[in-house]
Amino acid sequence: MIKRITGLSVTLIIGGVLLLGFKTKESVDFSSYSTAGLDLYYVAPNFNEIEDEGVFISPELGKSYTGFKEAVAFKESRGDYGVVNQFGYMGKYQFGRGTLELIGIKNISRNDFLNNPQLQEKAFYAYSARNKWVLRRDMKWFIGRRMNGVEVTESGILAAAHLAGPNAVKRYLRSGGVSGFADAFGTTIRYYMKRFGGYDTSFVEADRRAKVSL
Repeated sequence: MIKRITGLSVTLIIGGVLLLGFKTKESVDFSSYSTAGLDLYYVAPNFNEIEDEGVFISPELGKSYTGFKEAVAFKESRGDYGVVNQFGYMGKYQFGRGTLELIGIKNISRNDFLNNPQLQEKAFYAYSARNKWVLRRDMKWFIGRRMNGVEVTESGILAAAHLAGPNAVKRYLRSGGVSGFADAFGTTIRYYMKRFGGYDTSFVEADRRAKVSL
């Protein structure tokens, strides 16, 4: 037994000596892997914001106001006037009850709203007009700047306000993009500003008391 242990010890010692005898002839040069001077700024998108297909494209409408609202509608509901999502948001532009009441649409049944395309179009314009008034100073201060890698535009601000509400957009802009927002599906203000930036929304007139006449 002692002889076996002694023999094993000798074998281990010899093996260790042999391993130590192998040395690398040259060290690895990692200088070519340096990140010095590289622009590493990157904002990782939410998985719900990655869309390789199904993006609304209309060469006829271009960057007009109509092109803007139809692009927003396509993202919200695929342009379906009659859809209601699992959170209760309704119609082509996915309005909630509180927002509709804010712009004067009260005491109307869900079916009556869903079956009235003209009313939904008026609601989108009125809400955009109100948001444009609420965010008028922020538009003056921030349009043309870049925030989180995205150029701030009027249409981007209006689209983001439709998503998150004007006060959330105001906080986002005034915090330099630090104060973020994501809806129940994970969609962010930054994403809407990027996706809907550059449209001509001068057709929308800022109106503090924008209401929809029934």
